[in-house]
Amino acid sequence: MNVLVLGSGGREHALAWAIAKSPRLDSLFVAPGNGGTATIAKNVPLDMNDADAVIGFARSENIDLVVVGPEAPLVAGVADAIRAAGIAVFGPGAQGARLEGSKSFSKEFMLAHGLPTARYKKCTSQDEAMDYLHEVGAPIVVKADGLAAGKGVVVAGDMEEAEEAVRDCFAGDFGEAGSVVVIEEMLEGPECSMLAFLSEGKALAMPCAQDHKRAFDGDLGPNTGGMGVYSPVPCVTPELEAAMQEIMQNAAAATAKEFDDAYTGVLYGGFMLTAEGPKLLEFNARFGDPETQVIMPRLESDALEAFYMVATGKLDALDLRWTDQVAVCVVLASDGYPGSYEKGKVILGIEEAEELDGVTVFHAGTAFNQDDELVTNGGRVLNVVALADTFEDARELAYEACDKINFEGKQYRHDIALRALEA
Repeated sequence: MNVLVLGSGGREHALAWAIAKSPRLDSLFVAPGNGGTATIAKNVPLDMNDADAVIGFARSENIDLVVVGPEAPLVAGVADAIRAAGIAVFGPGAQGARLEGSKSFSKEFMLAHGLPTARYKKCTSQDEAMDYLHEVGAPIVVKADGLAAGKGVVVAGDMEEAEEAVRDCFAGDFGEAGSVVVIEEMLEGPECSMLAFLSEGKALAMPCAQDHKRAFDGDLGPNTGGMGVYSPVPCVTPELEAAMQEIMQNAAAATAKEFDDAYTGVLYGGFMLTAEGPKLLEFNARFGDPETQVIMPRLESDALEAFYMVATGKLDALDLRWTDQVAVCVVLASDGYPGSYEKGKVILGIEEAEELDGVTVFHAGTAFNQDDELVTNGGRVLNVVALADTFEDARELAYEACDKINFEGKQYRHDIALRALEA
């Protein structure tokens, strides 16, 4: 099979890496890709949001399957166009992608179909949002309604922080994404993610993962796209996992009722494990980033076969196998992230890190400069993943690998998966 992966981050490198291991693979392309995907596939300078360009390339290279990584092309309807062109595509259409593209739509979907979630209010003006804040008080959660690259959510501990978050949204900090604001009650408990393959109104859940959103150790600092992650999640008991799986199955069934075209691809459920049971914080319409970087290394089945069977409506025939080993991912970021940062810093030591047994380094924000040196090209630069029998061994291995990699301004958290080790 010839496969095209759309995207340029660590998630797409992990997806391409998993696909590249398949004996069914002939040719692999990534558009636009990064410094890591260039080592296992052919990077293509395509605009992944331009459906006509993607379809034209797919036809010219006889592509059998397109795997859409990021949310933006999904929300833009790129998967719809590819599917209409008769090419198999892994990724939901624009209707299904609204579950991520609009937080208010997602909340309405949850409530309409009896999926447990937090109470909320959709606000279309700053005055309306401020009035509601003063009505309900803090702590409270303020969310930009649209796509904000994982940074449009503020968990406000007091009214001052909540008001500032509202002002930032309506001031345009998140562009059009902040023109509508969702304010919801703050749920309490550990967070975790459950991703599931969806096709024809049915779901097949993957192992749970737990992300670290805050920039600094001790869960301090601003929210980021994710500074590290691990899988499985020790605090998720078999009973909790079964409850989450039931919610994802119900969500899958709801997509079949709600949308004109079957939701095909991955649905990401962000959960809070409350005293009353698991409740949904959000849906994403694609693989998580960095969750994918710990889920793919734990997949023992043929990833390409899995993606193709989901894309062609054969989910019922899919039998996935997962390793019992644990995976820990530490994100190496540029100095200043998630704020402003510099690019073009030379990266050294990745080969030495990957010589450690069980370590894989997925590239996120990397590129090659004019001297063919690998350099930083984003806020989150590398995902250092370690697979081992225990969390203690996986953490030790991941951080040993981090120490071998160097670039100017390298920053990372030192407490990734510590809560798993303590659990």
